[in-house]
Amino acid sequence: MLAGEGDHFCSGLDLSELSARDAAQGVAHSRSWHRAFEHIEFGKVPVVAVLHGAVVGGGLEIAAACHIRVAEGSAYYALPEGSRGIFVGGGGSVRLPRLIGTSRMMDMMLTGRSYDAEEGQAIGISHYLVAPGEGLAKGIELAKRIAGNAPMTNFAVTQVLPRIAESDPATGYVTEALIAAIAQADGEAKSRLKAFLEKRAPKVVHKKTVRNKT
Repeated sequence: MLAGEGDHFCSGLDLSELSARDAAQGVAHSRSWHRAFEHIEFGKVPVVAVLHGAVVGGGLEIAAACHIRVAEGSAYYALPEGSRGIFVGGGGSVRLPRLIGTSRMMDMMLTGRSYDAEEGQAIGISHYLVAPGEGLAKGIELAKRIAGNAPMTNFAVTQVLPRIAESDPATGYVTEALIAAIAQADGEAKSRLKAFLEKRAPKVVHKKTVRNKT
């Protein structure tokens, strides 16, 4: 679980740090962000982020590195780097276009456009949208559900799926076949499949979500 204290998730970089930083130091700083966020995206466990208030600049880059994003109604998103004369440095130019498209990211940076929580949900920033104050409970619910999966399945989804998505189709198909074979041969998978076939495991049930409008 990744959540922010106070009124905001994260409003990004302390811009005062940039005044005395030269180009070489800027590259080193950006690369340190890359390494840190790679530990989120490709770490040992899936990460659920709970977003509220400002999810701006580097804060949006942190959120993009997480696997599941729950937004409260107070959340809003922006990339003010364009108006500050700088550029994203925490992997945003790689991760955000995959979520919202390159053209939308261009718009955010060139014009200063921001998105509220509902707009962010519509364009793909968040997976779930809940009322203010309900994000942590929803995040914990999802984290528990994820933790209940077979470890090999979680590994395949967080580590292999992104690589397949970025590979050429032929490589993707072969990689998929290999990880599918490894996952289904795992002892945990065997016991879960046995439970399902013996009708001891729950079936998939679709629950409609009704959102009250005020």
